[in-house]
Amino acid sequence: MKKQTATRRFGAFVIGVAVVATATIYNSHRVQANDRQTNEDAQIRRGYEIAPVPLNLKGKNWRAVGLGSYLVNAVGSCNDCHSASVETQFLPGGNPYFNQPTKINPATYLGGGRDFGKLEGPDSPDIISRNLTPDKSGLPEGGHTFEQFLTIMRTGKDYDHLHPNCSSTITTNCLTPPFDGSLLQIMPWPTYHEMTDHDLHAIYDYLSAVPCVESSPDPSNPLHNDCPTE
Repeated sequence: MKKQTATRRFGAFVIGVAVVATATIYNSHRVQANDRQTNEDAQIRRGYEIAPVPLNLKGKNWRAVGLGSYLVNAVGSCNDCHSASVETQFLPGGNPYFNQPTKINPATYLGGGRDFGKLEGPDSPDIISRNLTPDKSGLPEGGHTFEQFLTIMRTGKDYDHLHPNCSSTITTNCLTPPFDGSLLQIMPWPTYHEMTDHDLHAIYDYLSAVPCVESSPDPSNPLHNDCPTE
């Protein structure tokens, strides 16, 4: 009888420990989820505070756009490369490197055109940053869909084929090994490909919400961006 009582007490103790452990794990996961939510809420608010241009939120997920702004402007510093030049990146009197209050130039914001020079010899093409703003289709980065954008960020694929591999028939504006003309050069996709789909989707939604910048007025220019007409 005593043995059975002891056994029942031990069983109750084990069940009690299991219940407490389960509750502890559940509460811990809930706290972590709440912490992540609170942190993302703060990033979204900050994203809207620091967006340097008016945003088109029509038909868009406002949370994703706000988070995307935070990632683009406070984490990724995308405009440092995807604006025309150091001279035009900031408005007059708004260059922080001159100890001035930061004022981004909306006319060049994410419009591309920054010339990074040549990868190899004098016959090598200059690598110029692409325009990330929406074109007349409303899609960013030259009209790319999110699936294409995700592939670009994950693999570096150059859908524009601006600098193919040199061959017997392609001798200009091309790249030679070890450079791969099918991949974006200089653009730090090997770092960004570690980002989550959630964050990359937020970046894409933000880029879809910024104003179009017509970086080149010449339609024959491969870096031309055809903005919508009013």
